[in-house]
Amino acid sequence: MASETREWLGWRDAAEHALYGPEGFFRRTEGPAGHFRTSVHASPRYAAAVAELLARVDRALGHPAELAMVDMGAGRGELLTGVLACAAGMAARRGSGLAERLRPYAVERAPRPPGLDPRITWLGDLGELPRDGLDGLLFANEWLDNVPVDVAEADADGAWRRVLVATEDGAERLGEQVGGADADWLARWWPSARDEPGLRAEIGRPRDEAWAEAVRALRSGLAVAVDYAHERGARPLFGTLTGFREGREVRPVPDGSCDLTAHVALDACAAAGEAALRGMADPTPEDHRPADHRPADHRPADHSRADPSLLPVTLPQRDALRALGVEGRRPPLALATDDPAAYVRALSAAGEAAELLDPAGLGGFTWLLQPTVAVCGGLLGPGRPGGETAAERLGS
Repeated sequence: MASETREWLGWRDAAEHALYGPEGFFRRTEGPAGHFRTSVHASPRYAAAVAELLARVDRALGHPAELAMVDMGAGRGELLTGVLACAAGMAARRGSGLAERLRPYAVERAPRPPGLDPRITWLGDLGELPRDGLDGLLFANEWLDNVPVDVAEADADGAWRRVLVATEDGAERLGEQVGGADADWLARWWPSARDEPGLRAEIGRPRDEAWAEAVRALRSGLAVAVDYAHERGARPLFGTLTGFREGREVRPVPDGSCDLTAHVALDACAAAGEAALRGMADPTPEDHRPADHRPADHRPADHSRADPSLLPVTLPQRDALRALGVEGRRPPLALATDDPAAYVRALSAAGEAAELLDPAGLGGFTWLLQPTVAVCGGLLGPGRPGGETAAERLGS
């Protein structure tokens, strides 16, 4: 009889309510930092690295009159607060006027926290951004993993069935067979080499759509997603859905008591971003700068052609942060004698950097870099192709 009174939902609907509903996990007063540690919380060097990337985008775009910095899934505004502080220092050292031109946007479904820097525009949805597009950097740190998705499981016949979950205790049962666009997504992005009962997949189509919408918000610039990720050739056999509460991994229960997260098929997101850009006409904002202030190769983006500078790339976080100046080397021991206080500060900084670069921890995240104009490609080096390879796009 208990099963008859339970509310059975697909994981996407259940997680949507548990995370973002009126009593949802991300609306709790303590915020995400009260339950898990992200790169943003681990060290101010992360915000400094993002600020350095923002400065590179600014130079590539020719120092536009207004430079946007969009933080997707902004939490309580910690990253933007850090970037604003770093931007002020950069402006003083480099004289680029970046701090005065910077327009920070936080996109977050939780309410604006009290005391936040008034320069930060707080938005509840991507659709509230300026409709004519922005020029700058869109950064999504651990955002896509919290975009709710449905879970599928192979039944006794090897067919994908939607997993239903009881919202009060996390019990599961199999529902209807997966069909339509979700079945197409599984066939393309999560092909199973075996038809064994019990194999699982997370249907990443909502994340592809969310990322495509985010990329379209940029008229020119660079969109970056950072998350734990996997690729089509090495999907986890039993999925990755899990929960986190108070710093510990817990059984996922969609009752609002814990974070609900699953690793991201970033290759699928990259392909969705490419497709979105192919539908945009001339996203390069040539009108706001005199001709002599434009880089010679700052040309309108033609996403119908395989211009290597426009292709999305992925690289490990440790490589991305090193390319942005984060190093984990210990200070020389001689400094301990010459200036003990400076040695302690440098040692602490090295420890923070080491945590960000650790391949078994935060350094194991993947960065997806998706330029919307050619001049914003290659700002961190070559990386790896992020979406489908040319051969895969041709169907070979």
